[in-house]
Amino acid sequence: MLTFRPVYLALTGVLLLVETLIALYVRDAFLRPYGGDFLVVILIYYFLRSFLTWSPAVVAWVTLAIAFTVEIGQAFQLVDLLGLSGNRLAEIVIGTGFSWLDMLMYALGVAAAYLLDRWWRRGRFHPQKSAP
Repeated sequence: MLTFRPVYLALTGVLLLVETLIALYVRDAFLRPYGGDFLVVILIYYFLRSFLTWSPAVVAWVTLAIAFTVEIGQAFQLVDLLGLSGNRLAEIVIGTGFSWLDMLMYALGVAAAYLLDRWWRRGRFHPQKSAP
């Protein structure tokens, strides 16, 4: 059930750096809100793939469930319910406002992570033979 895949962990680290840079320096109406949501589920997917032997499809569904659960928690003001109002880190990680567009970005991000993972694994483990 557990393994260690350093490539996936390295990708997680790169995505964490990108997410941090977006959070600190990007102040726009598209990349920060929607690009960040798209990338965060890819980060979660690669993090889970770093340590779990589950199939990519299972990891994708679990990642989507995590993201949707957090987003639904925003609809119920989870930060307030947990007594974390005013805690900037909690407000960034959990979020404070529900959005259907966020749900769409999560779904698109998970699909992209899954498809990229399949494409990469096929290329690595099933290389195409060159024509003579």
